[in-house]
Amino acid sequence: MSFGSAVYIHDFNCFTALGEDAEANWASILAGNGGIKAHNIGFLSEVYASKIDFSTIAVDEASEETRLEYILSQVMAPILNNHKPSRRTALVLSSTKGNISYLESGKKKEAELYRLAKKLSVKAGIVTEPILVSHACVSGVLAISVAKRLIQMDQYDEAIVLAGDELSAFVLSGFQAFQAVSPFPCKPFDADRAGVSLGEAGACLFLSRDSSMFKILGEGAINDANHISGPSRTGEGLFRSVQAALEEANVEADAIEFIAAHGTATAYNDEMESIAFNRLGLSTVPLNSLKGYFGHTLGASGLLETVITLKSMQEGVLIPTLGFEKLGTSQPLNVVERITKKTVRRVLKTASGFGGSNAAILIEKTW
Repeated sequence: MSFGSAVYIHDFNCFTALGEDAEANWASILAGNGGIKAHNIGFLSEVYASKIDFSTIAVDEASEETRLEYILSQVMAPILNNHKPSRRTALVLSSTKGNISYLESGKKKEAELYRLAKKLSVKAGIVTEPILVSHACVSGVLAISVAKRLIQMDQYDEAIVLAGDELSAFVLSGFQAFQAVSPFPCKPFDADRAGVSLGEAGACLFLSRDSSMFKILGEGAINDANHISGPSRTGEGLFRSVQAALEEANVEADAIEFIAAHGTATAYNDEMESIAFNRLGLSTVPLNSLKGYFGHTLGASGLLETVITLKSMQEGVLIPTLGFEKLGTSQPLNVVERITKKTVRRVLKTASGFGGSNAAILIEKTW
């Protein structure tokens, strides 16, 4: 299904434990650095996670911004400098937990996701009402799709897509209750993978109809309707999500030259992805997961990984899957193991999450 005129990605940025902008993150990745380290978080000790070191950042002590608000404001600032908001600019925010730190101080109202979105839109000078996407771990990819469709329906001329989540003991303890947290830095798609490493990050994109280097060819989001936390054993939802993206793009699966996979390093997720990609005939297409660099940044992950993938397309360099040594899925995958010089024109970005959620987006480099 086509929703209207083409939408392009113009600017992008990210803020993670590896750096305060996209260029710093890219340089750190090329150097082989990972952001996952052992941390004490709340009442949890020696947890492997990717946490931004605020001791090295010059933060205004008088500022009343929360940790997450600071991350999101900083990551959005260069985008706003390049693209002054108009009366038809949308802000689409992706987050699974938002200002969850307010709950610790009993400020339940302040922790509401919409309040965070409104604060950020006012600070950015965006006069339209913010749009919030909070759909488990597909939120970041889904936020791009939502922004794209709103532009295509002529509700907005352009959109700032913003995503972020912060580390907290609350979130970590939830994943530990699922026995899904790895006791060492995560190893996506590896035979010895033992679960996720969580992380925190902010990411931002600017979308409009004006032609640019990156064109969104198609997208799709299909639910497994299978289990409240576990993915489909057949990869049905992810399979259909990619099919929907291909249908909108009017291309076949063999047009995909690279896959930026979700790759959480849990036993079930990585296995499900391998099944879905094989059903699509994509077993030989180069693929990576960026979770070994940033951890799983929840509502930020899809957008963050899209930012790094756009940089990869721009530079003609495929990034290896940090932590991967030996394939540990039942179906074959072409996991990138080393920095590889390769020009790719069409890239598939996917995400999957709790509640059976799946999303896929197909991006083309136009020059």
